[in-house]
Amino acid sequence: TLKNGKMVFIALLNINHCLKSGLGALPVGLFNGIPLRSEEMDPEELETVLLQKIMETTNFFQRAVFMVGYLFCVDVVDFLMEQANVVPRINPLILSSERRYLDFTSSPVADDWDDTTMFSYLESKDKTAVVSKKMKYFIRDVTMWIVADIEQPSGRQLLQNALKHMKSSSSNCRVGVINNPSGKPTEDNSALYRAVWASLLTQSSKNMLDFTLKLLKEENVELLKQGTKIKHLLKQVSGGMDHDAFEKKFNTMEVDFLHSHQKYCKEVLKLKAGQRAVVSNGRVLSLLDEEEEFSVEDFHLLEKITLHTSAEKIKSKIKQMNLNAQKASDLIMKVDALLTASPKGEARKDVKFLKDKHRCSTKTREDEVFYDVVAIVDPLTRVAQKLAPLLVVLGQVVNMKVQVFMNCRAKLSEMPLKSFYRYVLELDVSFFGNNSLSPGPVARFTEIPESPLLTLNMITPESWMVEAVRSPYDLDNIHLQEVSGVVNAEYELEYLLLEGHCFDLSTGQPPRGLQFTLGMRQEPLMHDTIVMANLGYFQLKANPGAWILRLREGRSEDIYQIQAHDGTDSPVDAGDVIVVLNSFHSKIIKVRVQKKPDKLNEDLLSEGTESKGLWDSITSFAGGPSVDENDKKKDVLNIFSVASGHLYERFLRIMMLSVLQHTKTPVKFWFLKNYLSPSFKDTISHMAKAYGFQYELVQYKWPRWLHQQTEKQRIIWGYKILFLDVLFPLAVDKIIFVDADQIVRADLKELRDLALEGAPYGYTPFCDSRKEMEGYRFWKTGYWASHLGHRKYHISALYVVDLKKFRKIAAGDRLRGQYQALSQDPNSLSNLDQDLPNNMIHQVAIKSLPQEWLWCETWCDDNSKTTAKTIDLCNNPKTKEPKLSAAVRIVPEWSKYDNEIKQFLKRVKEEKEKITQGRASSSSSSPQHTGKT
Repeated sequence: TLKNGKMVFIALLNINHCLKSGLGALPVGLFNGIPLRSEEMDPEELETVLLQKIMETTNFFQRAVFMVGYLFCVDVVDFLMEQANVVPRINPLILSSERRYLDFTSSPVADDWDDTTMFSYLESKDKTAVVSKKMKYFIRDVTMWIVADIEQPSGRQLLQNALKHMKSSSSNCRVGVINNPSGKPTEDNSALYRAVWASLLTQSSKNMLDFTLKLLKEENVELLKQGTKIKHLLKQVSGGMDHDAFEKKFNTMEVDFLHSHQKYCKEVLKLKAGQRAVVSNGRVLSLLDEEEEFSVEDFHLLEKITLHTSAEKIKSKIKQMNLNAQKASDLIMKVDALLTASPKGEARKDVKFLKDKHRCSTKTREDEVFYDVVAIVDPLTRVAQKLAPLLVVLGQVVNMKVQVFMNCRAKLSEMPLKSFYRYVLELDVSFFGNNSLSPGPVARFTEIPESPLLTLNMITPESWMVEAVRSPYDLDNIHLQEVSGVVNAEYELEYLLLEGHCFDLSTGQPPRGLQFTLGMRQEPLMHDTIVMANLGYFQLKANPGAWILRLREGRSEDIYQIQAHDGTDSPVDAGDVIVVLNSFHSKIIKVRVQKKPDKLNEDLLSEGTESKGLWDSITSFAGGPSVDENDKKKDVLNIFSVASGHLYERFLRIMMLSVLQHTKTPVKFWFLKNYLSPSFKDTISHMAKAYGFQYELVQYKWPRWLHQQTEKQRIIWGYKILFLDVLFPLAVDKIIFVDADQIVRADLKELRDLALEGAPYGYTPFCDSRKEMEGYRFWKTGYWASHLGHRKYHISALYVVDLKKFRKIAAGDRLRGQYQALSQDPNSLSNLDQDLPNNMIHQVAIKSLPQEWLWCETWCDDNSKTTAKTIDLCNNPKTKEPKLSAAVRIVPEWSKYDNEIKQFLKRVKEEKEKITQGRASSSSSSPQHTGKT
C-alpha cells in the first residue's frame, strides 16, 4: 500500500499455514508468493528489495501482455499460479541449486551385495550400479530411495511418509529402501527391515505396500521388540499375502547384504551411521538433523520438481523404446541423474541463412579450430559502433569466422547517429623498434567530412575521471576546413572514483549533508564529499593505493559515528575504514552510520550551525585560495559558471571582467572543471593574480544510476542544475550562476542580498516586450501554458541559489528524481537546464527576479535595455545571428573588454616564453663537470 507517499509492506500469515508451507522461521515476507530471503527481510534493505522486485515483475507482466495479450482475459493470480516455478511447498533442501548426484554409468563384473567382502572392494560408481540392479521397489517411474535406519522411529516415519505419498501420487512414483543402521546389523536388530525386504522380494505390489504400512505402525513395532514372532504378527497385519513364500524368504535371509548397505551409505552416500537421506533419480538429499522432518508434502514437492525439470522429457523419449516397466524406470533414473548432474550450458544452434548474399564476412584459417561468430546489428546505433572494432581485435586474438548481418530499421524520422566513434582497444602492449614502450592507445579519425562543426568528446568507464591536458585546438568547435594539418589532443586519466552509499542505521534513511574525507595517514584530508539523499550516494576522487575513509571533523564527526561498512578492505570493528583501489574497475562501498547517543536530536543542516565546507581546507586545483572560517566572516560574492570550448571561454573571461568592474565586494568564481580547455586552466591563475579574485575548479562525475545524456551540451546543462547541493561547500550560503555569454552592468551583491521569500532559488522570467517574437514564445501554448497556469516561464541564464534552503528542503534530490522520470523520453526536457526547474515549480518554488536583472534582445524591447543590469547574448531563433557579431553590435563595452583580455593573454604568453628561453639558456651555458662525483 501507499501511505503518505511511502510504501508500507504488510503481511498477515497464519502460523499453521507457515508450518504447512515450509516457509521456515518468522518473520517471512512473500512477494507474489515468492519468499524473501533472510537478508532481504533486513529493514534497511526491504524497501530497495521491494522496489527492485516490482520493477522486475512489471516487465514480466508487460511481456506477457505484449506477446500474447494473455492478461486481458485471465485473472493475474490465476496467471501466476500457472507458472512453472509455482510449487505447493517450500523446502530449501529440495529447491537448492547446490545438488549432488549418484554416478550410474558403471557396469561392474560383480553384481551382488550378498558378498560383503567383494562389495567393499568395488569403486563408488560400481557399488551404485550393484545397488540399483538389486533394488526392489514399490510401484515404478520416478525413483526415490529412502535411506534410513528402519529400526529407529525417525527412519520408520520417513519411509511411511514416502509410501503415503506414493499411494496418493497421481504419477507412478516408485520407492526403494536402503538400510543405514546405527550399529552393526545382526539378525536380532534388523528384523523389521528384513521383513520389509522379504515382502518386496515375494509379494505383489499392493500386498507388499499394505503390509509394509501396517508393519511400520508403532504398536506392531513394539510387539516385535517384545519378542512376538514374525509369523504370528504376519497373521495380524497381512491381507492376501503369500505367507509361505514370505516366511521362507524371511527365515533364510542372511544379513551380509545389510553390511553392504551400511558400507554403501558410508562410502558412497557419505552418510553417518543412522543418518537419513532421500535419493530422487540419483539426486542425494541428506537430512543432517535428527529432528528434521521430510513430510508427505515434501515428497509431493520433490516429485513435482524432479518431473518438471527433466524426468518427464526423458520419460517421453524412453517410452518410444517399448521397454518393460522395470527397465524403463531404471533407464529414466540413470539418464536423469547423468544429464541433470552435468553442468548446464547454452544449447548450440546451427543457424541456416536462406538469403545471405548481402553480408560482411571474414575468412579464417579453416585448417585450425575456429570460432564461428555471427553478429546481427542495427548499423546506426551506438552499440554497433562499439561492436565493429571489438570484432576486429577479437579476430586478431583468436581464429574466428565472422559473419555480420545488418538488421536495419525500415523507417527513420531522423538520423539516429550524429557522431563518429572510435573504440580504443589494443591487441597487446605495443613497443617501438628500439624496444621502448609506445605512448599509449590512440583513437584516429580519418576520411571524415570537413564542412560540419565537430566536437571531440571522450566516453570513458564509469569510474574514470579523464581530462584533456594538451591541445592547442578548440575541441568543442573543430572546423576542419579552417585547420591545416592534423587536430590532436592528449587526454589523461586524472582520478579513479570511489563511490558509495551511506545510510543511517536508526532511520534507514541517507544522512543528508553528512561529509566524508579521504586521505592517507600522513595527510588525512585530501578529498571529501557530501552524501546525497538519492540512494545515500557519495563519490570521492582518488588514485591507486590504500586510502582512509573518515567522517569529516566538525559536525559530521560530532554527531555521527561509523557503525558498519561493506566492500571495504578493513574489518568492521577497525578504527579506520581502509579502502584499497587496486584496479581500474569500479569500487563501490556501503557505509552505515548512527548518531551518537547524546546527539540524537541534532541536525546536520540545522539553522545557524553550518559546518565547514566541502573543500574548506583544500587549496584549489589550480592554486586558488581555499574556503576557511576567515572567508565566512568576509563578505565574498560567489559566482558560478560553466563553459566549454574556446569561444565560450572567451565569453567567460569577459563576463568575469564585467563582474569585477561593477563590484567592490571580494569575488570568488567557481568553475566546472570537467569541460574546461587546457589553455583556460593554464591561464586562470595568472588572471586571478592580476585582477585580484579567488577561484575554485569544482569537479563531479555524473552518477551511474542517474540517466546519462549523450550530447555534450546537454551534459553541461545538467551540471548547471542537477548537482548544486553537492558541488559547493556548506560554508557558501548563496551562489549566483551567470552564463558565460553574459555582460554584467550592476553590482551582483544586490542580487545576492535580494530576499527570495522562502524559495530556494530565484530566476528571471522571459521578457514579453518584443512583440515581433510572439510566435516564438513556446511557453505560452501547449504543455507549458497548462502546466504553469498563472506562473511565468523562467530563463536559466542567470539565477541565485540559497544553498542552505536548497539543501534543507532536499531540492537537489527532488530535481534529480523528476529528471530521472522525464529524461527517459528523448522528447522531454529539450532545454534541460531551464525546463527542469520550470517543470518542478509546483514542488520547488521559484522566486521571480525583477525583469531588469536579465535583458535579452531576442525577447526584450529596446526601451528596457537602458535599465538592464545584465545583458544575455541568447540565441535568436528568427535571425540566428552568430554570437560574436551579436556581442559587438548589442553591447558597446564588449569590444573593450575583449581587447583588454587579448592584451592580457598576450602578456602572459610572452612571460612564459621568456621563462622558457631563460631555462634553455641556463641549461646550455652550464659548465660540463668531469672526474669523480
